[in-house]
Amino acid sequence: MTTEIELRTRIVEACRQMNANGLNQGTSGNISARWGDGILVTPTGVPYDEMTPHDIVAMTMDGSWEHGDHRPSSEWRFHLDIHRRKPEVNAIVHCHPMYSTILAIRHQEIPALHYMIACGGGNSIPCAPYATYGTPELSEHAIAALQGRTACLLANHGLIATGATLGKAMWLAVEVETLAKQYVYTLMLGGPKCLPDDEIDRVIEKFKDYGPRPKKQAA
Repeated sequence: MTTEIELRTRIVEACRQMNANGLNQGTSGNISARWGDGILVTPTGVPYDEMTPHDIVAMTMDGSWEHGDHRPSSEWRFHLDIHRRKPEVNAIVHCHPMYSTILAIRHQEIPALHYMIACGGGNSIPCAPYATYGTPELSEHAIAALQGRTACLLANHGLIATGATLGKAMWLAVEVETLAKQYVYTLMLGGPKCLPDDEIDRVIEKFKDYGPRPKKQAA
């Protein structure tokens, strides 16, 4: 079983991975993971290369936290609300990748241009309406866009990817950014030829055991 310090370490590693693989720039992204009766979330304004596991902030589901050296991410509200409302979600990755953000700036969802759209839970990656970051309004928009989905864009903002594990949430963020890049490029050629809903339904069924799986613990 994963310990708290192991999960904190994985969050720090995932933050650095986000920047290394181009999902994010600077400290604009944030990550959370369910732990016990609350969540662990990245602190606000701490550079990822300086962040340590002890900098990760523990929050309770009522929105309180221990007032130590760091405050939680400025986006803690939608992290907390998604964890509250979607019990199947154990990790959330929020980032500002280039192509997903380009589409978010245009308020465009990603359609079923490739069967991998099914990794988001449906026939599109929707785009939530704009609201100021860190507000209850943004949180409600994100939750609405995530109905029946595991990922969404945030208008004029970025991307949210969720998962049963941190590994799955990170994997999904990469997949959505790849779809966004493909979509932007196909728009230059006149737009994609999209797959029908019944095909996406078939792929969703096949995807029920797709994606990264937790590593088995040694006996």
